[in-house]
Amino acid sequence: MYRIFLVEDDEVIAGAVARHLEGWGYTVRCAQKFDRVLQEFAAFDPQLVLLDISLPFFNGYHWCQEIRKVSKVPILFLTSAGDSVNTVMAMQLGGDDLLAKPFDLQVLSAKVQAMLRRAYDFGPPTHLLQCGGAVLNVSDGTLTAAGQRVELTRNEFRILQMLLERKGQTVSREALMTRLWESDSFVDENTLTVNVGRLRRKLEAAGLPDLIRTRKGEGYLVEE
Repeated sequence: MYRIFLVEDDEVIAGAVARHLEGWGYTVRCAQKFDRVLQEFAAFDPQLVLLDISLPFFNGYHWCQEIRKVSKVPILFLTSAGDSVNTVMAMQLGGDDLLAKPFDLQVLSAKVQAMLRRAYDFGPPTHLLQCGGAVLNVSDGTLTAAGQRVELTRNEFRILQMLLERKGQTVSREALMTRLWESDSFVDENTLTVNVGRLRRKLEAAGLPDLIRTRKGEGYLVEE
């Protein structure tokens, strides 16, 4: 079933919405740290976001823009300010729809169903991998690191994808070469070293110098 990420700082509203949507069979996760919404979003990798506008630290517009840097996931704004100015602002900054508070939970679930149907009936959902400020969109091969878009070659993408898929585990050089061998490029020890080195330099330029670590004699890993 679809995963829904709920960013709402009113615990009463968040609880009521989560229970209602879970009753429809959705998996709902509520944001816990409102200064780390993007990290929680990437870790949960939802198919839809319910986003309040008035939030601690940064407002919903800010987080909508941050999410749009890494994902095309449908975003439904929930707000007590449902005037035309906020509606236009929400749409211009990347939102897909807006629901004014107070709202009927049945209307909410109807909107959620419609947005999910429009987004995924004709294509697969976006798949994200994240660690330490790096967010890799597996669906389109794009990497966002510390808020910056980073261009990757095919081999760099495959290396980072495998390391993120096994986050916290050491991945051997042999396993990485096997992954790269799936491409039409010949891969040897030196080719792998060159690709890892180039990937590290790109991550360092984006502010993530220590994301990929070396385990001497074993391989590489990434961890939070």
